[in-house]
Amino acid sequence: MAPSKTVSDGDRVAFVTNSLHGSHLNGSGPFVDDHPAPLRIAIVGAGIGGLTAALGLRRNGHQVDLFEQSRFANEVGAAIHLAPNANGILRRWGIFAEEFGAISMDRLVEHSQDGSRLKNIDLAMANKRWQHPWHLVHRVNIHEKLKKLATSDKGGGIPAQLHTSSKVASIDPQNGIITLESGATATADVVIGADGIYSMSRKYIKDARLFSSGKAAFRFLIPREVAEADPVTAPLVKFKNALEIWFGDDRRIVMYPCNDNQLLNFVCIHPDTESHATKSDEWNKKATIEQVLKVYREFDPAVKALISKVDPLTLMVWQLLDMEKLPTWTTGKLVLLGDAAHPFTPHQGQGAGQAMEDAAALTTVLPKGTAPEAISERLKLYEEIRSERAHAIQQYSRLAGKDWENGVPAIDMMAYTNHNFGHDEIDYAANIFKRWKWSKKPNMYWRMPVAFGPFPGPRQGEYGRRRLTDGPARRFTTASIKFKTSRTFLETLFPTAQFRFKDPSTVATASFSATRLDNMAWLGGKGYTHFGLYVHGVQYTKKDGTSIHGTYMPVLFESLTDPIVSGREELGMPKLFADIDMEHDETSCRVTASWRGATFAKIELPNLRKDETTAEQGTIGGESDYGILVYRYIPAVGEPGKADAEYACVVPHSEESRVQSSTVTAVARSAGAKVKIEALDWEALPTLHHITSALAEIPIYAVVDAKVVEGTGVSDVISCRRIE
Repeated sequence: MAPSKTVSDGDRVAFVTNSLHGSHLNGSGPFVDDHPAPLRIAIVGAGIGGLTAALGLRRNGHQVDLFEQSRFANEVGAAIHLAPNANGILRRWGIFAEEFGAISMDRLVEHSQDGSRLKNIDLAMANKRWQHPWHLVHRVNIHEKLKKLATSDKGGGIPAQLHTSSKVASIDPQNGIITLESGATATADVVIGADGIYSMSRKYIKDARLFSSGKAAFRFLIPREVAEADPVTAPLVKFKNALEIWFGDDRRIVMYPCNDNQLLNFVCIHPDTESHATKSDEWNKKATIEQVLKVYREFDPAVKALISKVDPLTLMVWQLLDMEKLPTWTTGKLVLLGDAAHPFTPHQGQGAGQAMEDAAALTTVLPKGTAPEAISERLKLYEEIRSERAHAIQQYSRLAGKDWENGVPAIDMMAYTNHNFGHDEIDYAANIFKRWKWSKKPNMYWRMPVAFGPFPGPRQGEYGRRRLTDGPARRFTTASIKFKTSRTFLETLFPTAQFRFKDPSTVATASFSATRLDNMAWLGGKGYTHFGLYVHGVQYTKKDGTSIHGTYMPVLFESLTDPIVSGREELGMPKLFADIDMEHDETSCRVTASWRGATFAKIELPNLRKDETTAEQGTIGGESDYGILVYRYIPAVGEPGKADAEYACVVPHSEESRVQSSTVTAVARSAGAKVKIEALDWEALPTLHHITSALAEIPIYAVVDAKVVEGTGVSDVISCRRIE
């Protein structure tokens, strides 16, 4: 919303804001920007950089006010390059410059000062390398389009408010207060100094020294039809969509079209001592045709004839300035953008484009929901994202502007094209921003593919948040058959000699158990089923001689990929896929496990009778041991038989119950329970036969207990850890 004058605070410009502004803490972790109120953003300067920032931040839902010292906020100048790197930002935000006169840059022609042609490069095919076009556009047209989109009632977010004739006299960076020459003030969460090379905003960071680059530039426009009407000058403009340069050793004339090829834009760069342009002249010092012709007196007569056709009232000259590198672009709530931070000489055609890139980066790090308390850190991140590239292209521009020596250019004008054009600031800044957010919470769960960020799963939500609140609502139904079996055979399933039975008896106990899980929030309220073998009474001896006792799980089949992958990668669980069906009613329960129609396991619990829930401990087989023991093995890539990771893990029952307790709501016990495991063959089970054949050999001497347990509260197994 626009600032408005209020009686109670005199001539103060008050920003209307949500009453919650500044009071909400971002409690959703570093990934989520969910502050309920928009940021209040004041932009000093409504040039191309300021308006691009206003458009991007308005699209993010922020409340933007632009303060422009001129009366009409009209951009001065003539034409500019919209190189692919800058044009991509505009096109992704819905601005297509060809709709208002921009033309594609299809040809580069270079001449010596006497008119001899040095190069004639057709760029039409070469420019197809870039995902966005290279355009030449009138500066006023792009400025008007940006202004319209930033301030229009149409489009997303809150329309930016443009305040003309509003020269900023001072800024309080720490409190975000700007004071206008009129005495009015405005308070913002962010103040963006987009006020160009003569920036007053910059002095609050450093009163940086501007100095001459040694060059000045005449600039003017000539209608193409005027040049075409003269047989002397017509050959100079026979190529459309072309940038042409005439080079002298220490001066050059640059000509390129805009406005659908109807206007020719001239930038005539020369030693500043010859036109007496000084830095105090800013943009609008008038020049004369006589001055220009004198500076370029040694050039091709046809070129001079073309220059002579300029309307004298439109001919301007300005000094090309440079500036020392700033130690930083931001302090408190103030941040600089464009030429205020890094002024450019025009030799790479990147000045406006780099201001647009700044705006895109700033928009990226200040998304909708950004909290005011995050501002300082975000502004520093913006500078980190932009500083290296902006200063590199700034240096390229200096090199491209070096004088020729003995008719030989200092560098190829196209030498830095790949670096300049092969960049998309929206993508680049978004990539840095997301990785910066990831770095703020290093203890998150990652698993392949890591390119997309931390992985949601049972222990971690969509933005790295712990899933605890949905635990009690999760439902489970577990059907298990505990039986007596052979200790000596089960020992063949131990992964290392550190696993052994606590009891030397040759009769051991184990369980086949299947659990159906429902209402799992991390699966969108859906569920899955798992089926596994649990070997009781196992002791794991550590390297220091101490031991823990638990239930060893050699294999666990699950009916869904997501828990298999998360369990294997995050917990070291020996999980495999199988289709598992559970049919359960008041009198019976039947479970089958299969792989693509080949059924290899059946357990039946008939004649179910309800039992008391109080005696049920909630662990497999009702064991009161330390926890579930598993063995993790991750193979080394390209080195068969070698492991990248290999160690034992444990899930302590007591720790799991503290994280998420379960409530048993029903218990039913079965008489006459049966287990049938079939090995099948390699054709039926090409990836599981070696496992099912071992399971099928397990002898079942007697069923000890068979039960179906139902309840709520399913742990996410977050307490699983390495034993040593």
